[in-house]
Amino acid sequence: MTSLRSSSIPVTDPSSGLRITEIFYSLQGEANAAGLPTVFIRLTGCPLRCGYCDTTYSFEGGNRLSLEHIIETAASYNTPYICVTGGEPLAQPNCLILLHELCERGFSVSLETSGALDVSKVDPRVSKVMDLKTPASGEMARNLLSNLAHLTSIDQIKFVICDRADYEWAKEQVTQYQLQDKVSTVWFSPAFAIEPGQVKLPALARDLAQWILDDHLTVRFQLQLHKLLWNDETGR
Repeated sequence: MTSLRSSSIPVTDPSSGLRITEIFYSLQGEANAAGLPTVFIRLTGCPLRCGYCDTTYSFEGGNRLSLEHIIETAASYNTPYICVTGGEPLAQPNCLILLHELCERGFSVSLETSGALDVSKVDPRVSKVMDLKTPASGEMARNLLSNLAHLTSIDQIKFVICDRADYEWAKEQVTQYQLQDKVSTVWFSPAFAIEPGQVKLPALARDLAQWILDDHLTVRFQLQLHKLLWNDETGR
């Protein structure tokens, strides 16, 4: 069995495992892998409190599982696609080992991260889907802009847009940092307002689509397919 230790990744003792909220199998609902059958590994905990967060249940609790158990559970679903998400997965240092091991075992791995924590040590084979937090998120000050230097052509940047001010701010970031030259895709996504048992297409969605067209932006618009399909937060 492959060792879970790697001298190139300075993290905590692998034997301590990771605190996991859930591992589940579904269709990927967003980003470049949208529509692909995917295993989601949701890590517990997040240092951010974005106003539109749809996974607040992952902030606390969870179960501590060994890295081997996590990987074996993910492998049991017989799909090559694995998404490590949260919460904020990088808040647990052993996430780096998990990502590395999943790549070593031949999986196609993506990481959903807030952009508030250092991504420089993430295995370069992982496709990082990194947020840049907009003003309306309430967490714009947490953006770690040094992360932009560690993004590559297999990575993606996502802006969750809540209003016109968010759109204008996101547009400025795209231009200022030449984001299309850093990553494979820059996503503009309207924030979904979720009520228990009910998810509606946000009214902002059509406005956002029109703003992108009016300004001839070379970004990609997206909706979260899992919410539209399953009418809930998780897509299970």
